[in-house]
Amino acid sequence: MERPIVLCGLGRMGARVLEYLRAGGLPVVVIDTLARPDDPRLGGTKLVVGDCRRREVLEAAGVAEARGVLILTNDDFLNVSTALMVRALCPEVRVVLRMFNQNLLGRLGKAVQNVFALSTSMLTAPLLAMMAVTGQGLGAFRLEGSEEMRQIVEMTVGPSSEAIGKPVGRLVGAQGALVVAHLPAAGPELFLLEVDVEAPLAAGDRLVLCGEPRTLGPLLREGREGEIDLRWAGWSRRMARVVGRALADVDRATLACTAVLIFVLVASTLVLRFGLEEKFHTASAFLRSVTILASGAGLGDPDYVTSPSIQVFVSVLRILGAVLVAAFTAIVTNYLLRARLGGAFEMRRVPDGGHVIVCGLSTIGFRLVEELLRSHELVVVVERDPANRFVTTARRLGAPVVIGDAGVQEVLRQARADSARAVVAATNNDMTNLEVVLLARELQPQVRVVPLLTDPQFAQMLHDAANVRLAVSVPALAAPAFVAGLFGDRVASVFVLRERVFAVIDLVLNKDDPFAGHAVRAVAVDYRLQPLALLRAEAPPPAYLLAARLGEGDRLVGIIALSDLDRLLRRQPSSAEHGVEVSAFPLPARDWLVGLMRTLTGMGPEEAEKALQQLPLRLAEGLTRGQAEDLLAQLMRERVEARVYGGEPATSC
Repeated sequence: MERPIVLCGLGRMGARVLEYLRAGGLPVVVIDTLARPDDPRLGGTKLVVGDCRRREVLEAAGVAEARGVLILTNDDFLNVSTALMVRALCPEVRVVLRMFNQNLLGRLGKAVQNVFALSTSMLTAPLLAMMAVTGQGLGAFRLEGSEEMRQIVEMTVGPSSEAIGKPVGRLVGAQGALVVAHLPAAGPELFLLEVDVEAPLAAGDRLVLCGEPRTLGPLLREGREGEIDLRWAGWSRRMARVVGRALADVDRATLACTAVLIFVLVASTLVLRFGLEEKFHTASAFLRSVTILASGAGLGDPDYVTSPSIQVFVSVLRILGAVLVAAFTAIVTNYLLRARLGGAFEMRRVPDGGHVIVCGLSTIGFRLVEELLRSHELVVVVERDPANRFVTTARRLGAPVVIGDAGVQEVLRQARADSARAVVAATNNDMTNLEVVLLARELQPQVRVVPLLTDPQFAQMLHDAANVRLAVSVPALAAPAFVAGLFGDRVASVFVLRERVFAVIDLVLNKDDPFAGHAVRAVAVDYRLQPLALLRAEAPPPAYLLAARLGEGDRLVGIIALSDLDRLLRRQPSSAEHGVEVSAFPLPARDWLVGLMRTLTGMGPEEAEKALQQLPLRLAEGLTRGQAEDLLAQLMRERVEARVYGGEPATSC
């Protein structure tokens, strides 16, 4: 019997993870204190009722023979206690636990062997950011050593799309994207290597693509011209709005005092410039006026100091200067102490459009802000509590923070939700998040709204009944990462597509790896893996991925069905019952074909020449399907007619 996975905790997160494990065909044993054997969430899965921290409960669940243990309760102390008990019972089993305490995340894994703590907020933020920016998000992952996010999205060919009639490969190849699945409106669904890149697209067809957001953007925008994508407005318009908002937010007393001070300065400058036989030019008159008002100094000219009218003028100017400077200092100081100026400056930094509004600096909301800023997106934060611990950090990172209730439409107007690219409601209250997205829709019906919810069922009902297409739940976003954690740190992400579970694998080739020396195509065909990239330590990526040869230290990134993942990780060999048969070849390829035969069979030159005269010729035997397909591809490049025989139906070229 296959070794089971022990799942501790059947809450919202645990139930979602259980769905993924069952969809992947993996045996599971659930431990929970409240669940009952007839719970519909179990779907026939074995249940052990009890406290997962207790030794006898873990032993009853078979933790000693388990393939891995997932600990997903809502209590950090309970999760850590269970992990330590599991480690005491079985030192080798892999333990993946949910952790809310950010300070313990990395330190726990270093302190306890083979224990991996994952944070819900850190898992959900990348995918949530991609959904806000592109409106799509089946999965998201980042390659090790790279800041660039890769995204897995689904696009639909519209009835008026220019893609109709074009081959699948030509449409996406120009954008640098990779086809993960082709789901035609009429016909069988094709996944990974089953996809025919020469198949023409029809209206209603769906493509699941993988690539960088900047390469997927042109494909996803097709047929969605109505979406707002304003990134930068004119400089003059932006500066005019800055001045207008700053003045509108200044106290009347401050404006009045400033206006009087300016009037006195202008009047004094005019008097000195034109009233004293033009002895002062304009700049000198202004300087003398400022000197008298600010310091109480005289004109410094004995010819005019002896004049009674000038003496009266200087005296009045000194009195006005003392009063105005004192009043101006007091009013402005009071204004600054009440932090009104900070609000004016904050509003100045709100973009005119094309930005993402994050409502609520919860733990997930702050991680989302970090992820968006890392992707060089314009971000505006709306937070009700000015004492929130993340406000100062968000401002320091460069995001303007508007203090106010996002459930008030005027606050959303201040954040310019009417021209934003997306509004993400990430508070800790589901009803508040729903209220925010509905208000944002009233301001701008075309704005992209993403409510983050705790209840997966509520999120699904919003999607179906209220047409909130991007309503998502925390368990739905984070569950794939917990499943991926069971298979080691080489699994970057897990996603579900048409009730099938797929994993993004980052496979490292070590010394004496059985894959070394084989072509990427051979490994891909034998293990039904869709290659995404080949990363080499000291060499650039290959120009043609499938033809590249694997070597020690290489990292092969690809997508594979969860049911095939274990066979790949264990390097289980494929059946070697295939061969390649040559039926014809062009004359220029004869010498190349002779050399290939000598390499594959060890024949001499004369023997190889003689064998080529007797066609059809079985060029190689005892190959895996992948090795045979790779050899067939080499023959195709030389225009040699050949076919693969043995095992499944033959492939020819």
